[in-house]
Amino acid sequence: MFKRSLAVFVLAAFASAIVPAQTRFDYPKPRRGDQVDDFHGIKVADPYRWMEDTASTETQSWIEAENKLTSSYLSTIPEREQIKNRLMEIWNYERYSAPTKITDGFYIYSKNDGLQNQSVLYRAKSIDDPGTVFFDPNKLSEDGTIALSGSSFTDDGKLWAYGIAKSGSDRTEWKIMDTTTGKYLTDTLRPNRQGGVSWLNDNSGFFYSRYPDASEGAELKGANRFPKLYFHKLGTPQSEDKLIYERPEDGELTMGGGVTEDGKWLMISVTKGTQRMNEIHVKDLTDPNSKIMSVVSDRTNSWSFVGNDGPVFYFRTDKDAERSRLVSVNVTDKDRTWKEIVPQAAETLNGVQMINDQFVANYLKDAYTQIKIYDKSGKHVRDVQLPGIGSAGGFGGRQKDTETFYSYSSYNAPPTIYRYDMKSGKSTLFRQAKVKFNPNDFEVKQVFYNSKDGTRVPMFIVHKKGLKLDGTNPTLLYGYGGFNISQTPGFSTSRIVWMEMGGVLAVANIRGGAEYGKTWWANGARLKKQNTFDDFIAAGEWLIANKYTSNKKLAIQGGSNGGLLVGAVLNQRPDLFGAALPAVGVMDMVRFTEFTVGAFWKSDYGDPKDPADFKVLYGYSPLHNIKPGTKYPATLVTTADTDDRVFPAHSFKYAAALQSAQAGDAPVLIRIETKAGHGAGKPTAKQIEELTDIYGFLFKNLGMKIPD
Repeated sequence: MFKRSLAVFVLAAFASAIVPAQTRFDYPKPRRGDQVDDFHGIKVADPYRWMEDTASTETQSWIEAENKLTSSYLSTIPEREQIKNRLMEIWNYERYSAPTKITDGFYIYSKNDGLQNQSVLYRAKSIDDPGTVFFDPNKLSEDGTIALSGSSFTDDGKLWAYGIAKSGSDRTEWKIMDTTTGKYLTDTLRPNRQGGVSWLNDNSGFFYSRYPDASEGAELKGANRFPKLYFHKLGTPQSEDKLIYERPEDGELTMGGGVTEDGKWLMISVTKGTQRMNEIHVKDLTDPNSKIMSVVSDRTNSWSFVGNDGPVFYFRTDKDAERSRLVSVNVTDKDRTWKEIVPQAAETLNGVQMINDQFVANYLKDAYTQIKIYDKSGKHVRDVQLPGIGSAGGFGGRQKDTETFYSYSSYNAPPTIYRYDMKSGKSTLFRQAKVKFNPNDFEVKQVFYNSKDGTRVPMFIVHKKGLKLDGTNPTLLYGYGGFNISQTPGFSTSRIVWMEMGGVLAVANIRGGAEYGKTWWANGARLKKQNTFDDFIAAGEWLIANKYTSNKKLAIQGGSNGGLLVGAVLNQRPDLFGAALPAVGVMDMVRFTEFTVGAFWKSDYGDPKDPADFKVLYGYSPLHNIKPGTKYPATLVTTADTDDRVFPAHSFKYAAALQSAQAGDAPVLIRIETKAGHGAGKPTAKQIEELTDIYGFLFKNLGMKIPD
């Protein structure tokens, strides 16, 4: 705990108090080019276009200079080392995943001893068996930057396909292991932005999707379009893989194929970009001459496959159900009559699993989990009683399994794994994380506030008990607001450290997520994207009005689409915040379609080539709405040099423009991580270093002091 170093902290706090504030920064002065583009008659300057060539000498020199400036600033923060030590202390606990039963006598789970860079896969003979090491990704690289990015076992568990990714890239290389001998087959799928692997039941091969190979040198930023679904036969080169399905008329369509548990059907889902509206097509695998049949041919609703009884398929869908329902259809019937199994409820149906020939339904009630069990006719069997307001996930398994496992966590509750008996409905504690903190020291509450247009928005607030509502508390407001992704209560060791330092954590469930169904997302997308920003601004105003904090003590944070959120809100209300942390953000809203998978985001953002969409995009684009001469709050932009999802030049150009525009004394810095990507697979050591810098930055710029 921080109290253990109290004497040191007191001295450090005193020392920081007598050091004069830095009033001006000698920022690098990148060249301003004369690039100007015409969008629908509007001239848009892009002076830092040259930074899109991330490998150029000029860009690399700028990166080096920025990292040097940031490092020199952060290294002078007296509390930094103590923050890092506490992060390492609280991070150092055994972390397990819920076990997955592959077949009889074969369970797989992951475990991290505490500070291992990557979690290790273990194999166990039973749930009582502690297991042995099955696969250790830490042996793939000395610095932990190669991660396990995909996993798929054959039905009998004899073969294992696994994906590995380097330096946080979305590009995955697949290999095959014989699990009985531990030897590796010669079959390899070269690195590509590929989907998962789905085996045939006879182990002869698997289905997978992939994009055309990137041209040499364009692996990082090259646009990814026109994916195809293939079948790979074991023992043959990838060049001979059989094309199963493609849609050459539209490069922004994505597709994935999965074999049903009975091995009789291939189900193909086709989506436009990242939207949650898809087509469904099936192929009878028992008939080599069968054609692909269309089950759902339009993309106006979401269809999530749950399971099947022969030709009867079960789907979770939002068709005629704002918050989703469970339906079935016989795919061989000519009339395709849909049958409702579980109707729409007051809560949002977030997911459904089929276990023990029952449906395990995961609902969101005001963004926290409720679990309900139904039989195959749709009759309610029971609720699964959870410990409190939190998130529960897992419930994996096969349709005939009588046991499953789930994990529960909340903001003040570390992940706890339970074994669940599907017949009796009994939950039994299986594994409980032992984190070096006292959960009873913290309070979790949910509040509701009104946005600009009167919409009622939920927000979680977490802090140490005994908090005084006097407007002086450093507060970290987090948001995302996009792509149907809900912000649900979950445990984070780093957040505990923040709250131990006297900080308040607030997580706003703004529009653009899936907390309340389809319309909640749509009202935060495309032409209505401003609603997400209004919701976030209103959250900050509520926190100040209710005396949790003040504008000088309020920091905002978000990553990816959340980085866009922070950047946009910072431009619209720079007076409302004391610090901002935009991470791996989408900052250039007129050129986001030009890089990697950016074109697929048009379902959420719109298309810059469309005049109506462009008007909205240009109106909030973080890069294009920076106002020179503005006193911006302290800002730490974070990105990574090998992020091939949100191209790092987004953050480069944004940081350069914000530094140039800054009229105040607060620092505007950028931290560019090396050998890292969008976030997935980042080694523990790099995560701790980054968090140390982030919290150190907040500690200094929010005027924080170590609590007594």
